[in-house]
Amino acid sequence: MENNFVDAVISVRRVTKVTKGGKRFGFSAFVVTGDREGRIGIAQGKSKEVSSAIAKATARARKKLITIPVRGTTIAYPVVGRHGASEVIIRSAFRGTGVIAGGAVRSVMDVLGIKDVLAKSVGSSNKQNVVKATLNALAKLRSAQHLAKLRGKTVEEVVRGAHVSVE
Repeated sequence: MENNFVDAVISVRRVTKVTKGGKRFGFSAFVVTGDREGRIGIAQGKSKEVSSAIAKATARARKKLITIPVRGTTIAYPVVGRHGASEVIIRSAFRGTGVIAGGAVRSVMDVLGIKDVLAKSVGSSNKQNVVKATLNALAKLRSAQHLAKLRGKTVEEVVRGAHVSVE
């Protein structure tokens, strides 16, 4: 297995544990990792130091990779994802449009390898919830091959009226 992963640190927070003897400080890191070919994973890591929290999160994210069907440099059709009070709307875009999206959604698209997409985050701007809502939306995507198999048809029959080339 090749190591062509790209990592994006979404957030690093200082956390405090109050004990009888005083406060104990630590760090919590939230990381998104992907191979820019449609595989992505997210995870959280906690430690006394920032660097080891990020390392733990990265290692966990690489163990929990999921595959998202990407068509060229964009997605096949519009999807909406929700997590908590966050909602993310993602739409496909023409080649050359670029990633038109806010912070956390932009990081997810970067590690996935999606270069042309329009996205809007609505509701809560909590970074972890926005990332989870984005993954919820992307998990709703299905490839043409998968849809054809579900319907018992060929790929050409499924995409005939869509004016789309099969990639």
